[in-house]
Amino acid sequence: MVMYTDADAFDEMVKNATENIAQSINQPGGVRPHYQIIANWLKEQQHSTLRARHEEAELLFRRVGITFAVYGNTDGTERTIPFDILPRLFTSQEWQRIKSGVQQRIRALNMFLHDVYHDQRIIKDKLIPAEQILNNAQYRPQMMGVNVPNNIYAHIAGIDIVRATHGSEEGECFVLEDNLRVPSGVSYMIENRKMMMRLFPDLIAKHRVRPVEHYPSLLLDTLRQSSAQPNAYVNVVVLTPGMYNSAYFEHAFLAQQMGVELVEGSDLVVKDDVVFMRTTQGLRKVDVIYRRIDDDYLDPEVFRSDSTLGPAGLLRAYQAGNVSLCNAIGTGVADDKSIYPYVPDMIRYYLSEEPILSNVPTYLCRRPKELDYVLTNMHKLVVKEVHGAGGYGMLIGPASSQTEIESFKARVRAKPDNYIAQPTLALSTCPTLVESGIAPRHIDLRPFVLSGKEIRLVSGGLTRVALTEGSLVVNSSQGGGTKDTWIIG
Repeated sequence: MVMYTDADAFDEMVKNATENIAQSINQPGGVRPHYQIIANWLKEQQHSTLRARHEEAELLFRRVGITFAVYGNTDGTERTIPFDILPRLFTSQEWQRIKSGVQQRIRALNMFLHDVYHDQRIIKDKLIPAEQILNNAQYRPQMMGVNVPNNIYAHIAGIDIVRATHGSEEGECFVLEDNLRVPSGVSYMIENRKMMMRLFPDLIAKHRVRPVEHYPSLLLDTLRQSSAQPNAYVNVVVLTPGMYNSAYFEHAFLAQQMGVELVEGSDLVVKDDVVFMRTTQGLRKVDVIYRRIDDDYLDPEVFRSDSTLGPAGLLRAYQAGNVSLCNAIGTGVADDKSIYPYVPDMIRYYLSEEPILSNVPTYLCRRPKELDYVLTNMHKLVVKEVHGAGGYGMLIGPASSQTEIESFKARVRAKPDNYIAQPTLALSTCPTLVESGIAPRHIDLRPFVLSGKEIRLVSGGLTRVALTEGSLVVNSSQGGGTKDTWIIG
């Protein structure tokens, strides 16, 4: 076994991360109480046995076809997503706080979206500068005055949460970012649980782990509730950009699990502001589209004229109330990184409540004083493009060379409005099976939030893990892996 050490990070399992894990699990009080069953189980496991189970999981994932694109990978466009067999655990009390916090956040974000496309009170009251919303690349003026069912814009959201020791010895949960456009990863949450139940059914039974397998039924119910005619039969489809998209497995998986059609843009046609699906029996009306395509490619009449991924006239049908889109067009303005710092103020403004979960402290480079601070301290900050995603368009100061930092400074100086910066948090670590044994790797959590008549979550989420030692980048598109997430007790 290797040394289980990352002294600056809160470790999810052991209390003293500077000790060897074998020492911690054999020392009275060395393991956090809710991990004790895992610790006892690990004492009985040989490394060769764990590696064999890991290889079995990889083989099964490959057979099922669970793949993800890794950009820049010269070995091929896709590979199986790395899966770690050691789970990440939360107590029911920890989970309840996370659940309440993300529900509060999504409620405020949906109210914000309705506001900016209607009365714009938050602009008139000067809580957010008008130009930061109206000039935002994700703001869609075509949505002004468009009424959506139940005033819900973000029906499916993935809220990225990290646990860190910022200013305290005990780990505190922070919201790192909001994903409201086309958040992905929920299929891996479900398949990870299936894999753990196959490999370690007794271990799951001992912990009385809460289920996640019913997510597709909750998703279908949420999509049906978004229809403008929820009392009638609601025809739901999943709109995918096609098999070459990095998340195509998930699109097909969710359509199959919900028992609805998976369609591409060429399968849909708009007639008299109504969307129809082409079938062998003729045209069939579509009521709700769970779209996994960005706004720019949805309707060539309005957005990118060269796009073939969405049907022409879709926006007209949407504005007429003849079809529902999940998520709504224009939701991206609420998850843009330049809007993120204002979410706690949104919660106070719309809900008259204090935020349950804190943001990571954030510097807006559009503000001259904060820009000066970022340029002076870039070597110890994480700097991100406001429209970036997947770990791209960012610089992690402590892990970058002086040349990389100076180059990034030039980019920030040229377009300061394009960047934010945050402290380099010591993200929590979790025991992870690596070649040499069990070692700490940094993790985050993406719970999936469904908004319909009520805001619901399954008890768990996708834990992403940075498999490279010391790395803070957990994104699957850059080689990160995943773990099963257990809510226990």
